[in-house]
Amino acid sequence: MTRAAEIGIVGRVTSDETRDGVSLTNLDQPLFDEANATKRDLVDYLDAVRDRILPVLRDRALSVIRVRPGQAPFMQKNVPKYAPSWVRTVSVWAGSSQRQVSYALCDDRRTLLWFANQRAVEYHPALFRGEHATHLVLDLDPPVDDAFPLAVRAARLVRQALDDAGLAGAVKTSGAKGLHVFVPVVEGTAMDDLAAATRALAARAELIDPALATTAFIREDRAGKVFLDSTRAGGATVVAAYSPRIRPGTPVSFPVAWDDLDRVTPADFTVHTALELLGDGDPWAEQMPEPQRLPADLVEQGHTIPIARVQAMHEGKRRARARRAE
Repeated sequence: MTRAAEIGIVGRVTSDETRDGVSLTNLDQPLFDEANATKRDLVDYLDAVRDRILPVLRDRALSVIRVRPGQAPFMQKNVPKYAPSWVRTVSVWAGSSQRQVSYALCDDRRTLLWFANQRAVEYHPALFRGEHATHLVLDLDPPVDDAFPLAVRAARLVRQALDDAGLAGAVKTSGAKGLHVFVPVVEGTAMDDLAAATRALAARAELIDPALATTAFIREDRAGKVFLDSTRAGGATVVAAYSPRIRPGTPVSFPVAWDDLDRVTPADFTVHTALELLGDGDPWAEQMPEPQRLPADLVEQGHTIPIARVQAMHEGKRRARARRAE
């Protein structure tokens, strides 16, 4: 932008500004199709919730989903070379791509503002800090977009399974169509034990009401049930509490008290409404239990359950061979 434009000589008001030393540009552009929000709305929202979202991002390898004008959204893991020198990074081995990935660490306001200016809408932190797993997570995915009440019913199954195991968790909307249940675990919990316990918890919840919930990883096997996704362990990520989503209306992933689940919908929480609903509170921090030790029987059961992705891969190959044989 020229100096003339900055001081208004060309007869228009610039939409650029600076906060905390971060240059913010094109703030009045639409964020994405059907967002009902501008880039300024994204920046203002993230800046306003920084004291709540930064604690759940801090010291965690961060993937973001960005959306540029006229382009499809894309996930960014590697920090771009043009990132400011003050953006902290951490190098993590990615088993899927067999390479080191340099992830950002979003630890402070200016890093968050820099990401917002990059049109990073969604924030997906890792479920570990350093080498330590921090949470067991179940992703409750209803079969269709307008089936949130089914996800709520499935969440109650998960809560019952947690209660039966002597555990407690917190719940939030995913910002899309479902719910996430988080169970904080004590430092030193082995990754394979955490993954095993997640599988066992999903299996126990499914057993309570198999007509409602399923652990079937292959979509065609779910028969219209809520999928209890137990694969968010190890190197997986989950969208952060308070993160916006690239969905119509720009909803955000929002904490909900267990007793309030029947009174809300994902669309209640957007970049325009969330701040007023939050007030001065931080419900995600307030509702999160203290870290817990995983029960030995839960871990032991989980180690007898096949890993869903691996089982699905082998089953997919078997079905493909059967189709070819026909």
